[in-house]
Amino acid sequence: MDREASDGYRLAWDDDRILAAIRGASMEGLELAAEHLLQASSVLVPLEEGDLERSGEVSTDADDQAAAVSYDRPYAVRQHEELTWRHDAGRQAKYLEQPMTEERDTMLQLLAGPPRDLLGG
Repeated sequence: MDREASDGYRLAWDDDRILAAIRGASMEGLELAAEHLLQASSVLVPLEEGDLERSGEVSTDADDQAAAVSYDRPYAVRQHEELTWRHDAGRQAKYLEQPMTEERDTMLQLLAGPPRDLLGG
């Protein structure tokens, strides 16, 4: 859609291009936030041989605009929820929940992304 303003400048509005740029930028921010959570949680994951820590990954779904951080060992949920188990120094239960809360502001900033020209000029 083109519109001409009274002072002579012309505005070209391309809905599809704008929506695609916003969607791409928001997915990029979502992935960055999820990667940040993975990094923050990996230093808290209970550690014996490192299998649980190595199993951590970020999964994304661009169609649903969703991202997930997961650890895929059979004992991952129990390790996360069992508050009575002892862990090595610096390692703990709630290894995803705690950084999700503590890193909230950083993840929101990553979601928002840096100010930039979304349409590339």
